[in-house]
Amino acid sequence: MINKQLKILTIGAHPDDIEFSMGGTVAKLVKEGHVVYCLDITDGEPTPYGSKKIRKQESKKAAEILGVSRKTLGFPNRYLLDNVNVRKKIAEEIRILRPDIIFAHYPEDSHPDHWAASIISMAARFYGKLSKADMKGERHYTPRFFYFFSVHLRISPSPDFCIDISETFEQKIEALLAYESQFKEIGKQIQSQPQEKNNKKIEEFVKTQNSYWGNRIGTKFAEPFYSPEIIGLKNLNNFIL
Repeated sequence: MINKQLKILTIGAHPDDIEFSMGGTVAKLVKEGHVVYCLDITDGEPTPYGSKKIRKQESKKAAEILGVSRKTLGFPNRYLLDNVNVRKKIAEEIRILRPDIIFAHYPEDSHPDHWAASIISMAARFYGKLSKADMKGERHYTPRFFYFFSVHLRISPSPDFCIDISETFEQKIEALLAYESQFKEIGKQIQSQPQEKNNKKIEEFVKTQNSYWGNRIGTKFAEPFYSPEIIGLKNLNNFIL
């Protein structure tokens, strides 16, 4: 058990964004005794094979697998825009939950919802500390803000740190497989094959990604993160050497 329990808020544009980008880290944080919340800004629908009801059931199952609390705000998928209304809604969650750390989308992305969610999340962090504001909760400024990589661009990310998820990788895969309706879309190039084949395709893709970052830090699997602010260390005890 850790010395200090942290409250951690992860913010995704759609249900499954958090699982894909940092599902292993979420599972690891929960195992270490931290409290993790997943906040989906949209419900992720419509998609070719899903529905609001199906996606809700899938996201609930994924959250149970990871051991986290989840809330979906329900802003419109595909039409997510940075405005005061959505900033305030997320800021209210921040003021109520009072997290120590926020994780959100990396801003460079071809998916409009992803980069909008990135900008909104950073703005909401600021809004959270406002006084004389018509928002629920007490003013709160989250000390640390990190970006996860969930990009639709073929970029080469330059993370500031990677978290070893070797022990929770299989749990991440299990959470991803809860989104059955989405794997058909991701595996559309092999739609004629059985669903099990599509699941295998997704599993191999994620395994390749996470093993690459694991190799960069000398572990089997890892997930990358970027910090817009300088990271301070109290000691060197937790480095992977």
